[in-house]
Amino acid sequence: MALCSGPALAAAIEADDWTAFRNAFVEPNGRVVDTANGRISHSEGQGYGMILAYLADNRGDFERIWSFTRTEMMLRDDGLVMWRWDPQSTPRITDPNNATDGDILIAYALGLAGRGWNRPDLLNAGAGLAKAIGDTVVRQHNGAPVIMPGADGYDAQARPDGPVVNLSYWVFEAFPVLADLAPSIDWDAVSQNGVALIEQSLTDGRNLPPEWLSIRTVPRPAEGFKDEFGYNALRIPLYLVRGQIDAPELIERLAKAMDPDGNAVTLVDLESGAVSERLTDPGYRIIPALAACARDGTKIGEDLRQFTPTLYYPSTLHLLGLSYAAEHHPECLS
Repeated sequence: MALCSGPALAAAIEADDWTAFRNAFVEPNGRVVDTANGRISHSEGQGYGMILAYLADNRGDFERIWSFTRTEMMLRDDGLVMWRWDPQSTPRITDPNNATDGDILIAYALGLAGRGWNRPDLLNAGAGLAKAIGDTVVRQHNGAPVIMPGADGYDAQARPDGPVVNLSYWVFEAFPVLADLAPSIDWDAVSQNGVALIEQSLTDGRNLPPEWLSIRTVPRPAEGFKDEFGYNALRIPLYLVRGQIDAPELIERLAKAMDPDGNAVTLVDLESGAVSERLTDPGYRIIPALAACARDGTKIGEDLRQFTPTLYYPSTLHLLGLSYAAEHHPECLS
């Protein structure tokens, strides 16, 4: 497997920043805690935690997070990850369906760590998960591969407007790694179609995509979901930048629309155009700042360069943004 020959990583996340994140959100057994969502754990959080631990070059913490994920959540017969684990419930798994973004993040983390730390066991685990993703939730629609958000509930058999997708589940940086882990899947086509769907979602003068998109015919907001640019979708430009997708006009369009005044990321009711929330946490504001940095070297504001944990989700996005800038655009941090 090509990943075996990759070099070890020079830490892209400073040890103090990772320690602060770990102390705030990772329990000693490796459970990553969503502090804004009833302190549950989910496959997304476990995947993010593994990626961040790898970027911090902390093998012990990576192993703890992976161990919890493997033993507590990888319990499905199809090799995917049960998405929701609740410490207040018995049994702890309260929804056995998978969440495909979590699966992708975990497989990606395993591929990165397997290569960077010369760990064939992690590569083998990543290959198994990547193959399960490709076999179970990558489906063909209108001649192109799409990512189902979960194995159940989103396809044409389950919904009259199916397939329904979530465009923030396209973790673009992961696809080249998944291509090495599971080469029988055309991950490049998955990536290209994801970019195309994002562009197709921006219709009728809209500059932001909805959380949930029906692609049964012409892409449009899915039935039964609020037509909004929300907490899921705000990751899309971050993933485009981190994935080094060559779509500068699209990235700029999204970044400017989500942060129109340069002071807050806005969540938007797309039907009315009204702003539903203004998010001022640095973990959200770093996304348009990183897009500007990647575009033309614009300096990231000093207030965004310092990491202090707030809530799980924006803190995660903050470290993903800072680590990318540190690796690829250090001039934006000086």
